[in-house]
Amino acid sequence: MKIIKTKFKGLLIVKQKNNKDARGNLREVYNKKIIKHDHFPFEYCTTSKKNSLRGFHFQLGKSQQAKYVSVFKGKILDCVIDLRRGSKTYEKIYKVVLSEDNCLSLYIPKGFGHAYYSYEKINIVYYKNSNYYDPKLESGVNVLDKDLKINWPSKNLLISKKDKKLMSLREFKK
Repeated sequence: MKIIKTKFKGLLIVKQKNNKDARGNLREVYNKKIIKHDHFPFEYCTTSKKNSLRGFHFQLGKSQQAKYVSVFKGKILDCVIDLRRGSKTYEKIYKVVLSEDNCLSLYIPKGFGHAYYSYEKINIVYYKNSNYYDPKLESGVNVLDKDLKINWPSKNLLISKKDKKLMSLREFKK
């Protein structure tokens, strides 16, 4: 495993080794000695169809989460927004393609909103989280907010009703 730092404090790309042979592959996804995060008590896995767009999701207050995101099948455009007031990269967007082929994962520190777009017919995305999900403290910023100026790879997006109702970045800042 190899750590690649980004210009965003604490936001890391993790390049994993994929050992392939005639039977399939073996990929080391997480190693506490390399990621140096002691506590991921909550894990989950999502499946998303092609052109699905999820996010920008985050937890508020005591339920804020650091996330470690990996793709086991398919390919996604992973996108985060820095919502840490006082950060040099506050309100800035970072995007990276994660896929089963490139074996990249993304470590996202607390204070970021997280979204992703699904390129493939089936995409399986695995999360490790530093805190439990609390629906009362769930929040987000609308991925289609024009102020974010994000050009998503498709105009034919599958977005949940819940995500369409998320607040704008301006509303979040208030």
